[in-house]
Parts: sequence; structure tokens; C-alpha cells
Amino acid sequence: MSSPLADRIRPMTLDEAVGQKHLLSKGAPLRNIIESGIIPNLIFYGPSGTGKTTVANIIAASTNKKLCRLNGTNASIADIRNIVSQIDTVEATNGILLYLDEIQYFNKKQQQSLLEYIENGSITLIASTTENPYFYIYSAVLSRCTVFEFKTVTPYDIIPAIERAFRLMGEEMRCPYDIEEGVVRHIAFACGGDVRKSINTVELLCLSATVPTDDSPRKITLENAKLLSQKTSLKYDRDGDEHYDLLSAFQKSMRGSDPDAAIQYLARILAAGDLPSACRRLMVCAAEDVGLAYPMIMPIVKAAVDIALQVGLPEARLPLADAVILVCTSPKSNSGHDAITAAMADLEKGNYGPIPRQLQNKHFDGDDAKVKGQFYEYPHEYPNHWTKQQYLPDALKNTVYYEYGDNKMEQAAKEYWDKIKK
Repeated sequence: MSSPLADRIRPMTLDEAVGQKHLLSKGAPLRNIIESGIIPNLIFYGPSGTGKTTVANIIAASTNKKLCRLNGTNASIADIRNIVSQIDTVEATNGILLYLDEIQYFNKKQQQSLLEYIENGSITLIASTTENPYFYIYSAVLSRCTVFEFKTVTPYDIIPAIERAFRLMGEEMRCPYDIEEGVVRHIAFACGGDVRKSINTVELLCLSATVPTDDSPRKITLENAKLLSQKTSLKYDRDGDEHYDLLSAFQKSMRGSDPDAAIQYLARILAAGDLPSACRRLMVCAAEDVGLAYPMIMPIVKAAVDIALQVGLPEARLPLADAVILVCTSPKSNSGHDAITAAMADLEKGNYGPIPRQLQNKHFDGDDAKVKGQFYEYPHEYPNHWTKQQYLPDALKNTVYYEYGDNKMEQAAKEYWDKIKK
């Protein structure tokens, strides 16, 4: 019992694996590959505790290759050289299966040192990562591997694993456990799709259970389950995919006018203590997605953010919640966003040209100027403070970047200017 329960209970077959039905159910692509017995270079990508290491172990057990393991957090070039030196030896007659955990921590030189061997088949690479492989793994390695995404396991898929863990602990401790109703379900839902955390919680509950004075079973209470699993459901790595997925969901929910979803994601962000990210996304959404449909929302949201930053957490949740709900329930327009995006696109293409002479700062015309003078017309000297003149460069004359949104505010402005400019 020296190793953690999560390791002792690790599935030995694909049928015992928890979740990942899209990869491991009968007829699924990864299962077919494993059962074929011909294992290509693989990269497993997904959150912690979703079965990446378990599946890699099952694959390793099904091959007749020599199994070597490395972890990207502490492995070195010397470790790689040691593995390479075993190629074509008696021990590795059929080649080497290298399981490389946390490959994202390998630098470019370390990853490149494997290229020759994974390409000629001397080494079969199975790598796992919690980060997006298309950002963290070098393209030369990535092009020689097949990526499979492991998804967060549902609480309902975790329940059988938790029940199995309690049975195993009872057998190993040689004592029965009386599990209060609701304990298993709470662990499954509180551990946020992380099977390993769920099993670790079971182990802690069993080890911390009070030993009765008589022969009655040890009691596993819901109160202790809540205590030992608190906050484990929050997966939040500020430099990882979970961080950006959560912020993306937060902003898209506001854009989609769903206050319930937006508040839920705001709660997750604030529970992780990431007040700056919540404030930044909220202000961006006010300008990008509400914008000219309700321009006054920007100073209102800015005021709410200022209050939140001044009072700090936990009170910051109050002004931010108000502001998030206001953004969700306000009319939407991205006309300003589209206008500046189109203008920036012209700049990137080199499509702009010199500023028209009438808009330039007052200065003397050069000797080469065919027409002397600036000829700027001051709008305030004309009726309705407007007169027709060219403002865009000649190269962009008559270009339209801004299209009026179909909301009340912008349509009122359109009606006014249509009348004036006629």
C-alpha cells in the first residue's frame, strides 16, 4: 500500500477505463488502433486525471517492445541518450516504446533529439500533455504523431470508479466501511471530472475515518467528504487551456446575452482569485459586443471594475455581477469592432495612401505642389455643422468601414445623418 490508491486501482484493460467513450468504446478509432497491435506514434492531450497515463500503460502492456518512461519535468538529454543506446540491444530486439509524460516541458533540442528514431521506428513515442500540443510541441515531432484528445470525464462515469475504490480500501484495510448516502455522488461531482482526485479523496476519507471501539464499520460521512474535496473541482491554470477556455466561455456567454451562463463562469473565475482577467474581459465585451447600441455602458462597466479593484475579493463579486448582467441584457452591436477591424486589414495590406492636403497640419506647400493652399472647409461654419469634403486618402476614396447597426441608438444616428447629408 505504499503507492497511492489511484495507482493501485488503475485499470488494466480498455473495458475498465473510465470515460473517453469517443476513443475507447467498441469500434472507436483509438481502440481499433490498440487492438491491431501496430502502435503508431501517439500524443494524448487533455486535462489531468482523464486516463492518459492509464491508456498508455495498457498499450505498453499489450506490446512486446521494451518500455521506457520519462517525465518532461525532470528528464534530460542524458536520459534520452540512455534510451537511444538501448536500440538494437538484446533487451530491445523489437524496439522501444517510450512513454513521455508532460512532453510540453521538453525544449526544442530535447524534442528534436527523438526525431530520427521515431521516424525510422526504432522508438515508438506515446506522449501526453495537458497543454494544446499544436502550441507546445514542435511541428516536426507533431507531424510524425497522431493526436487524440482526452475529454473531461463526466461525474456519472466516475461513480463506478469511486465505488470500486471504496471496495478496494475495505479489502486492504480489512474493515468494512459504512458510507453515508450522498458521499459517492458528492465526490464524483466535486472533483471536476478528475478521476485521480476522486480516488485520492476516497483514500483520504478511508484513512481519516474514526476507528470505532467495537466491531462496527468505520463511518464515512458526507460532512467529511465535503471537507476533503472542497475546491478540488476548480481546474484553473493561468497559463493553460483551462484558463483560456473559461475566459472564452465567459465572454461568449455575455456576447450571447445569457446572464445565467455568464454569471456561472464569472463565479468560477473569481473563485480562482483571477480578478484582473474577469475585469479585462468584461470591459472588452462592453466595448466590442454592446458598443454603439448602448454607448453609456462603457463608463458604467468601467465604474463597476474600478469599484471591484478597489474593494477586492470577495466583495468585488457584487459590482462585477451587476455589470455582467447589464452587458448580457443590453442590446448588442459590433459595428465599431467591424469598422476598426476592416481599417486595420487595409493597413496590413499597405492600402492607405497619403493624408489629403486639406486635412494636413497647416504648413507651407512645397515648390513641387501643383495647387497651392490647404482648402480645408471648417464644418462649424456651415448649416448643421457639416459640409461635404474628402477625408479619406485618394487610395481609399469612397471606402465604407462603418455600417450602422440595426439597434435603436445607431438607427437614430443614421436617420439624423441621412437627413443632413442629403
